[in-house]
Amino acid sequence: MKRPNKTLQLCVGGVLFFLSGLIVAPQTVFGGQQPQEAASSATASNQDKPADATADASASAEAETCQTCHQDITTSFEKSPHWKTMNDTRGGHSKQGCEACHGPGGDHADDPSKPVFDFKKAKPETITDRCLTCHASGSEHMSASNSFHRQNDVSCTSCHSMHHAKTREHLLVKAEPELCYSCHLQQRAQFNMPFRHRVNEGLIQCTDCHNQHGTGGVLEGDHLVRQVRTSASGDMVCFKCHGDKQGPFVFEHAAVRLEGCGSCHIAHGGANAHMLKYSNVNLLCLQCHTNSPGIHATVMDANQSHYEQACVNCHVKIHGSNFNGLLDR
Repeated sequence: MKRPNKTLQLCVGGVLFFLSGLIVAPQTVFGGQQPQEAASSATASNQDKPADATADASASAEAETCQTCHQDITTSFEKSPHWKTMNDTRGGHSKQGCEACHGPGGDHADDPSKPVFDFKKAKPETITDRCLTCHASGSEHMSASNSFHRQNDVSCTSCHSMHHAKTREHLLVKAEPELCYSCHLQQRAQFNMPFRHRVNEGLIQCTDCHNQHGTGGVLEGDHLVRQVRTSASGDMVCFKCHGDKQGPFVFEHAAVRLEGCGSCHIAHGGANAHMLKYSNVNLLCLQCHTNSPGIHATVMDANQSHYEQACVNCHVKIHGSNFNGLLDR
C-alpha cells in the first residue's frame, strides 16, 4: 500500500507543476511576444512614413544646395506657384523643386561645368515640350503643340518667366497688351484707330478673345482667324459681348452665316464707324450684292456716297430678321 501512495503523490505533484507552468508561461510567452509585435508594427509604420518624409527632405536639401549658388533664383522660386511642387510627392522627386524643370542636378552640384537643362540655350520646341510634361492637360493648353505660336518658334518662356515674372498672375514677362504688342505690331496700330475695341483702356484683353496657347485657325473669306476662342469662324467669341447679334434668326443674313462677323468688320479696329471695312456702306454691300436690278440701280451705284442712299436705310436688320426675308424694317 505504500507504493500506490507514492505514485499518487508523484502524479499530484506533476499536475500541480503543469498547472503552475500554464499560469506562468502565458505571462512569459506573451511578455516576450508583445515587444516583438510592437517593434514590427513600428518598423512597418516607419517604412511607410519616412518614404514621404525622405522625399520631402530630399527636395528641401536639393533646394538648399541650389541656393548656395543661385540664391536670387531660389528666393523668387519660393514665391512662385511652382513652389507647391515641393509638397507634391505623387510624381516622385524628379517632379519636385528645381529638378522638375531643370532635370537631375547632382552632377552639376559636384561639378558646375556639367550643365543642367538651360531654358536660355534650349530650342523653342524643346522648351515647349518640357513645359507640356506638366501643363498639357486642360482646355487652355490642349492645342499648344499645334498652335500658331509654336509654329513660329514662340516658346513658353517667350511670354512667361518662372523666376522674374512681372505679373503675379500667369507669370508673364510683361502685362497685357504690351506683351502681345511685342510681336503683333499691326494689331497695336489697329487698337489706336478711331473705332476700336477698348483693349488699351483695359476694358478687355487680347486673351479674352484669343487662346494664346492654340485653338487652330481657318481661312474665312479674306481673313485668317487665328487662335480665336470657342469657334473657328470667331463668331461665338463676338457673341460673348454682342449677344443681340447672335440669333438664331428666322431669316439669316448669308454673309453672317457663312463667313462670320469678319466679312464686314475689322475685329481689332479701323478708321470707319462700327469698325466696318469700308466707309461707304454701299460699297460694303456691293461685295456680294452686285446684281440688284431696277429701282436699286441708283442706290447701288458705287459712286453714290450719300448716307441717305445707303442700303441700311431700308435693310436695317443686317445681322438677321425674324419677320422679313429682305431684312427690312
